[in-house]
Amino acid sequence: MPARTRPRTNLRYDLLAVDLDGTLLNSDGQISARNREAIARARAAGLDVIVCTGRGLVECEHAIRAIGQEDAVVVAGGAIVACPVRRRTIHRFCLDQDLVRASTAMLHEHGHAALVLKDALEVGYDYLVVQGRERLPIDPVSVWWFEKMGARVRFCETLDEDEHPAHTVRVGACGPSTRFHAVRERIASSFGGRVLVQHFQAVTSRKYAQHLDDEETLDVFEVFDARANKWSALMHLAEQRRIDPLRICAIGDEINDEAMVREAGLGIAMGNACDRVRRVADRVAPHHDEDGVAWAIERVLEGAW
Repeated sequence: MPARTRPRTNLRYDLLAVDLDGTLLNSDGQISARNREAIARARAAGLDVIVCTGRGLVECEHAIRAIGQEDAVVVAGGAIVACPVRRRTIHRFCLDQDLVRASTAMLHEHGHAALVLKDALEVGYDYLVVQGRERLPIDPVSVWWFEKMGARVRFCETLDEDEHPAHTVRVGACGPSTRFHAVRERIASSFGGRVLVQHFQAVTSRKYAQHLDDEETLDVFEVFDARANKWSALMHLAEQRRIDPLRICAIGDEINDEAMVREAGLGIAMGNACDRVRRVADRVAPHHDEDGVAWAIERVLEGAW
């Protein structure tokens, strides 16, 4: 991708990276009119606006349509960079097959079906659900999410049935948070620097959280190649566009935003951000239900930040 000829402005930044859940999206999963307008003003001022989300491409299509996103999107937590217009993959960080097999086996041993995320633009479907010989069920919240998002899902017993082993970018599961502590420690200690392991609160309907204890949440558990994060994906785009990392502004709230908020020239945490993101941020914007993204963009465009 060639470097772009940019309009001369007094802006300190050339690229604006924006997370979706807990950031651009409000608690109802919608983008407010003020946030939409702010994104449009950022583009008009000369900023490249890049959506950066933990969702797969199909899971964020309503959001990228709402803001008219034609530039690249970073999806699957940074494992894939895709063009939403041409519907093609620009770059991806795949998991080595031995890591896929070992992570899947460990999830099975702890009672979880493995949600194997594919590069859907290459293979034609989103998730391969590997249930094992015991036909382990997926959590009801995953069933709800797949239906709500229109995800294309295939089920199988073992990875021997995987016709596209080279196109796996993530192995994961979803369920009560306390069920992931042991498997997280096991995978992290077994593979060290070869994988990135994380879990955080899932986007869900209230009814699926009603049965949980007070200290428990419904979490997404994810295993990636160690290189796969939102900042690495942004660096791929920045190198192509000859953008200095110091001229990147990044806004997020959750642990999968930590690297990009920490490393960007301007890292902004949402008012509802987790402690890890707030600690590494340069600035803090209002809550995602208070148009925090628009508030932050307005300060960037006026030169206050």
